[in-house]
Amino acid sequence: MYTDFFAHETAVIDANCSIGKDTKIWHFSHIMSNSIIGENCNIGQNVVISPKVVLGNNVKVQNNVSIYTGVICKDDVFLGPSMVFTNVINPRSAIIRKDEYRETIVEKGASIGANATIVCGNPIGKYAFIGAGAVVTKEVLAFALVVGNPAKQIGWISEYGHRLDFDKNGMAICKESNEKYQLQNGLVSKM
Repeated sequence: MYTDFFAHETAVIDANCSIGKDTKIWHFSHIMSNSIIGENCNIGQNVVISPKVVLGNNVKVQNNVSIYTGVICKDDVFLGPSMVFTNVINPRSAIIRKDEYRETIVEKGASIGANATIVCGNPIGKYAFIGAGAVVTKEVLAFALVVGNPAKQIGWISEYGHRLDFDKNGMAICKESNEKYQLQNGLVSKM
């Protein structure tokens, strides 16, 4: 039935899912209906991907991650062990709020550390880095490094995951890759 990707025999894949070539889905994971998973993704053990979730290509989802409806992860996103997304801002068990799901977009190349929580509706910029255990309660800018509860920005990080130190002219060179970055008006761009 499935020939272009690997799914462990204990994984549950509901109807109407789109799963890309060379993706791997490991033990006890559940891929719910109408979700889209790109090519070359790795879905770790005990992962839940809710209906209508979209994962781009080369997304790495570590063990015990919950990705709820409303989440869109672009290409090359890393989701650390046991991190979680929310999708309702004010949940109550007795009140159905499925029509209030908020969209959360994780841009290309962003990394979210182990046990982090992303409160719904807060976009994560490209190549941002969310530290382990952080609780994201507001937008995270591209190339930002954030940690803590609530998450606060403590610096900038390169596309390859190295700290950036900007000079007085707003320029930084990643020592490991020699790539140049510019900080202007509180935003970082790769040159």
